[in-house]
Amino acid sequence: MKKLSKDEKIIEIVNVSKVFSETVAVDNVSLYVRKGEFITFLGPSGCGKTTTLRMIAGFDLPSSGKILLNGKDITDLPPNKRPVNTVFQRYALFPHYNIYDNIAFGLKLKKTPVTYVNDAGESYTKLQKLTRKEIDEKVKNALAVVDLEGFEKRSVSTLSGGQQQRVAIARAIVNEPEILLLDEPLGALDLKMRKEMQIELKAMHKKLGITFIYVTHDQEEALTMSDTIVVMKDGCIQQIGTPTDIYNEPANAFVADFIGDSNILSGTMVQNLTVRFCNRNFACVDDFARNEKVDVVVRPEDIRMTDPENGMIQGKVIGVVFKGVHYEITVKVGKTELIIQSTESRTVGEIIGMNIAPDDIHIMKKEFSSNKYDGYITKKNTVVFGDGEFDCDLTQLYPASHMDEEGYLVTAAGEKLDLTDVDVTVEVGLGDIEISDNADEGGARGHIVSIIYKGDHYQLIVRTEENEEDYVFDTEDLWNENDYVSVKIPPEKIRLKLKEEAAVK
Repeated sequence: MKKLSKDEKIIEIVNVSKVFSETVAVDNVSLYVRKGEFITFLGPSGCGKTTTLRMIAGFDLPSSGKILLNGKDITDLPPNKRPVNTVFQRYALFPHYNIYDNIAFGLKLKKTPVTYVNDAGESYTKLQKLTRKEIDEKVKNALAVVDLEGFEKRSVSTLSGGQQQRVAIARAIVNEPEILLLDEPLGALDLKMRKEMQIELKAMHKKLGITFIYVTHDQEEALTMSDTIVVMKDGCIQQIGTPTDIYNEPANAFVADFIGDSNILSGTMVQNLTVRFCNRNFACVDDFARNEKVDVVVRPEDIRMTDPENGMIQGKVIGVVFKGVHYEITVKVGKTELIIQSTESRTVGEIIGMNIAPDDIHIMKKEFSSNKYDGYITKKNTVVFGDGEFDCDLTQLYPASHMDEEGYLVTAAGEKLDLTDVDVTVEVGLGDIEISDNADEGGARGHIVSIIYKGDHYQLIVRTEENEEDYVFDTEDLWNENDYVSVKIPPEKIRLKLKEEAAVK
């Protein structure tokens, strides 16, 4: 087999977007895949990972952007013309065929160019089906790769889930594709079988030497098998890196929360290489501007327990759960809860000390500091923004102004203004939003699409249905993802400014 260069790009995705009706499934994604690489698209349901895979396969066409294969544009090339094969979660095996016929199905239809020379010495090419001997050899090789030698005559209905998955993989690789696409292929297997197949897939990749592009929502699968992980959310790439980089250096709170267990805490950089959280200063290795508000990530396995007098911080154990390979210990430090994973147990109610090394503290720029929107004033003197309508204080737009009985704003100079349809910018703090399960109570409505626990509070995102506007806020109350809620904001918490063009008028 030809030795593949790890630096040679086989697939390039350039500014690709995909829109279904008015829903943006993939939003201006750009990345490349190296030859021989095992790359995984990882993210929650609806993040755009499968749509991206389908565009590489040719099952879906991009709304914009282009896809290159070995430097050539294949954006509009049909699936059967691309050197790729796909393995799906539903194996799509033919139940009336045995294993041999399932694997050989594509080979029997395949035609390859064969060059002949006529009596005049002229060369000509003819498309010709594979011989029975050629098909037998290819099927035998594919079965050897998936460790199913001798199973040729078995019916697929007699196979276990893991064996059926291997048959599906054999059928995909028997055509010798340059790229193998795998769309959550282990999703239908039980936990033990999934873990076994993860190791087998990695071994197959090493044996074949071709490019694997894998889609999953399972972080363990991604960390176990991948050379490179692409973390996606809402159709956008959040981070690309090796499993080690993704785990140890998450780009934002979403990645830290989605990949493994994390303590995500609010902190402040107090000086060079020093961050304050849990009411104490800690040395760290990430440098940010002084007094900048940051997110701090500490993995549970990186907190070392000790005696109270020897700890950098102290806390009370409020929960202990045995997880098989370790204990998960919840400790209350002031108002903040920390999760610790350790092979040593502790007793509920015990006061313990904790130490965290500088290398184990990862600092991230806060993804959200406030909510900002474009809006406009209505004739009712309310403000419309974020797919909602809210009461507000319009006098903040003009210093020393007031509202008269007729609803007009009167400036300090006595000028009477009708602000209907005036454009404004709107800002709302993360602590200024409340939600209610009464849909008629608030000014906007939507579903909770994200919940991240930050030690002493939850950070939630409510997304509206009409234009998918987001409301990000902090709360001590626990809600459930997908809850349909209304958004409430006190009028005095809605900060308004005239847009530049409105101010000029």
